[in-house]
Amino acid sequence: MEKLTIQEEEAMIHIWELGSCFVKDIVAKYQKPTPPYTTIASVVKNLEKKGYLESKRYGNTYQYTPIIKENEYKKSFMSNVVRNYFENSYKEMVSFFAKDQKISTDDLKEIIHMIEKGKEN
Repeated sequence: MEKLTIQEEEAMIHIWELGSCFVKDIVAKYQKPTPPYTTIASVVKNLEKKGYLESKRYGNTYQYTPIIKENEYKKSFMSNVVRNYFENSYKEMVSFFAKDQKISTDDLKEIIHMIEKGKEN
């Protein structure tokens, strides 16, 4: 899975939220001031080239549908973050956030509960 730029990732977040959509629908999701239609159209074309979207032509416009699911992207993205910044260790990542006080003891207890519950299934 090819890495996305910040602009591409922002567009994909809107596209995942919308499902099948047209460029005008994506532009409408942005906060004011919205980026130009042509800029978003270009970003969407890049996403299609990278294999994140497929398109279907309707007259002189295209409807875009995500091929890559949001969860797949998140898993891949997080795996890269853990590999590149935390020595390929999720324990190191959690430890980093705990030391930096970005995650509370209650959050950690809830995570442990989720892990234990997952082992039961």
